[in-house]
Amino acid sequence: MKSYAVFAAAAVALGLAAAPVPAQAIGCLSGGAAGAVAGHYAHHHAILGAIGGCIAGHHMHKVQMRNRAKAAETPEPGPAPTTSPSGT
Repeated sequence: MKSYAVFAAAAVALGLAAAPVPAQAIGCLSGGAAGAVAGHYAHHHAILGAIGGCIAGHHMHKVQMRNRAKAAETPEPGPAPTTSPSGT
């Protein structure tokens, strides 16, 4: 049996073991597709590239959502307060 088939079977088994958890594939699909293409051109490692791209894409999405949430809770800077001259 070829090593990539064993690796693919292990990846499927690991994916099925985590099945009760709701799937959050945002970032994984686009990252996996890009990783598969890159892996294909890097000595025919499309499966490894897809797995790595999925992990990287999901992580990048989480970082982007964290940055958006942080920006949403930070108030926008308003105009600078003006001071009146204190002559009297």
